[in-house]
Amino acid sequence: MKLVAESGLWTTGPAVAAAPAVAVLEVSGAVFAWTVDHPSVEAVHVTFTNIAAAEWLWRVVGEAGHVGLLAALDTAPDAVAALDVLEAELSPAALAPLRQLAVGHWLRRWWPASARDGIVGLDPVVLDGELALLTSAAQDFFTEETFDSDVAELLRPHRAELAARMHNADPKVAELAEACSELADELGVPNADLAVLRPDGLGRRDHYALAAGSNGARTSQEPIARGVGSVNWVAVPPGVFDAADDTVDWTVAQAGPAAVAAVRVATNASAGGIEVRLRSGTFTAAGVLDADGSATLSLFGPDQRPVSETQAWDHDWRSATVTVGADVVDSADAAGLRARLRDFARARLARPGEDAFLAEILAAESDY
Repeated sequence: MKLVAESGLWTTGPAVAAAPAVAVLEVSGAVFAWTVDHPSVEAVHVTFTNIAAAEWLWRVVGEAGHVGLLAALDTAPDAVAALDVLEAELSPAALAPLRQLAVGHWLRRWWPASARDGIVGLDPVVLDGELALLTSAAQDFFTEETFDSDVAELLRPHRAELAARMHNADPKVAELAEACSELADELGVPNADLAVLRPDGLGRRDHYALAAGSNGARTSQEPIARGVGSVNWVAVPPGVFDAADDTVDWTVAQAGPAAVAAVRVATNASAGGIEVRLRSGTFTAAGVLDADGSATLSLFGPDQRPVSETQAWDHDWRSATVTVGADVVDSADAAGLRARLRDFARARLARPGEDAFLAEILAAESDY
């Protein structure tokens, strides 16, 4: 094993993809990361954040490896760029449940549900319940609080819904709900009615067809300019927007003596309050989306005066861009990466493997 200094911390393993193509799991004293569509469990990048807290280390590298790593990590990473720790080899058997947890959190954060591309959404009640049970079973890796260790937080939003699912017609769902309800009782999660999702129809094509249809409206007025764009996944909350590309429709039209920009984004959930900005040369517009993913934005020129109809007609709109969410620059290969991850999701639905989550299996069964 070779340890490499990165940003003041010791790391080991091959380089992995950046978000949104990386599955990450934070355990006590370390962060595990895999390129989500790489099949090998051993292709893991480990960053040690606090070696003293990594009491689980012997499970992954053996006792001799644990001792070797403790000795090696006494060296400050800013003193030397790399160290060789030949005694340590990662155990695939120990890594497998950690990778499954990492992939499960990736499903929560990045699953590309899309009505336009035919990728069914995952039931968050079932998925969060599965992750809670898996996290509870892996408590040896969570002796200290981490971002991914809070089992109660996974269960809390679905407490009442899980109780209702104990009577589900699908025995797998009922069994999962019962186990989660028992775990919630052990953890003292209150049985408040916080559920926001119904057990019937979730993630089915008819649910998404309604969303897709509602985003297809067009005004009858001939616009001055129009175009399409894509949502940068890393700039927006998970699960809100349709994960296909070219789901952002914008038009510039006359509104009295001035011109305005109308933006509509295909959604899977309420987009209310999410920021949206349009820029074309020196013309800018900014505002927030409503629940349906729509916004009408006032256009301003470089002098901060409203853009007139005449100015709008004389303007070259071909360079116009619409940014949804945070002001994060999309990478040059972002569209190709999003397509790759949609293919990855389709493959998991088409051929659920041994590591498939019940939420994925249910989504595959509903994909008719």
